[in-house]
Amino acid sequence: MKSLLIEQKGKGVILATLNRPDQANALSLQLLRELNDFLSSIENATNVRVVIFTGASDRVFCAGADLKERNEMDEKEVRFAVQKIRMTINRVAALKIPTIAAMNGSALGGGLELALACDLRIGCSTADYGLPETSLAIIPGAGGTQRLSRLIGTGKAKEMIYTASRISGTEAKEVKLVEHVETQDGVLKKAFELADLIANNGPIAIRQAKYAIDLGLEVDMQTALTIERNAYEKIISTRDRQEGLLAFHEKRKPTYKGE
Repeated sequence: MKSLLIEQKGKGVILATLNRPDQANALSLQLLRELNDFLSSIENATNVRVVIFTGASDRVFCAGADLKERNEMDEKEVRFAVQKIRMTINRVAALKIPTIAAMNGSALGGGLELALACDLRIGCSTADYGLPETSLAIIPGAGGTQRLSRLIGTGKAKEMIYTASRISGTEAKEVKLVEHVETQDGVLKKAFELADLIANNGPIAIRQAKYAIDLGLEVDMQTALTIERNAYEKIISTRDRQEGLLAFHEKRKPTYKGE
């Protein structure tokens, strides 16, 4: 049985489902291999406009590392497994394509780190979210200490990590860990609504906007504005930009081709 299910949903929208429901969709080495194969297949794809990550469970989006598998490893194998999770999640963060984490259940440890690597997050009102690694005498090792603090602020991130505590979907919305919080049945629906809105816009413009935002956050304002200017320059000669102007003039919906 495949650990990752890939489905085409609408125009340029791909749904990637973590498919280990009996193991809380934990990040086993097999699932990580399949995730990396999937990322390799779409990294340079021009026909993919949005990727939605979700879990094959009505309770858990992803429980993080597969600790049962980890328990059978020696130190060398543990280092490899941790590096594999870190590398995979960093690849998700580096995608040029917009990504949405449709967390239709709880997300803990590496599962939350996977969501943090996405552009947008949708939480579930009945789920819990947290980075409980310190309760296991380790720390978040796949970007959690960095991405969480940048997203919700240093103090709240330290509280969550130091205490290994979990927060509800409602609180996740309050602290801006998620953009939206829905009922369990509404999480994917909301994800598809957002994905469709994104997919209808100019794909080159969306990718350049993502590039400018992500890179600009890491530098000073003047450098960031230069990054934005350069990103805009790459769009000026595109056919999509011309189509957008023509559609506006003709009062019709534009048809963007990513050209």
